[in-house]
Amino acid sequence: MGPFRLIILAILFYIGYRLLISGRKKEKKAGKQNTATGNVGAVSDVLVEDPICHCLVPKGQAIRLQHKGSILYFCSEDCCNTFIEKGNDT
Repeated sequence: MGPFRLIILAILFYIGYRLLISGRKKEKKAGKQNTATGNVGAVSDVLVEDPICHCLVPKGQAIRLQHKGSILYFCSEDCCNTFIEKGNDT
């Protein structure tokens, strides 16, 4: 094999290597974008603050109370009952 063939083979191997590496990078980026855009393990809830203990609760799991035309969210029945007992005007 002459030196010209070795140079051409080296260039072909290098191009093949770069193609493989770039394909893997695109797969990794696509995987990261899927998790960031919500395609994998989507975030479907917003956190709301309990007016009594001020802890944050997912809106879907919170206890709801209609009070003076607005909806209040509580982390537990105890906090909701405490709010009702106090008769808060918030």
